[in-house]
Amino acid sequence: MLVMFVGTDRTQTAINPAQVTFVSSVSNGTRIRFGEGRSVTVTEPIDAVLDSLNQALRPHE
Repeated sequence: MLVMFVGTDRTQTAINPAQVTFVSSVSNGTRIRFGEGRSVTVTEPIDAVLDSLNQALRPHE
């Protein structure tokens, strides 16, 4: 399942939560890191990002 966020350039950004390795708060939003030095910064606050990523990783009933 993919999770949608708004990038700092105001474009839609789709993220596969299974590939996320680190999430950190930055001055203009939240940075989501993946393997191999890749990252994206989104405008949503870190709490909203973590909640969305966790919901996507939960098994669906």
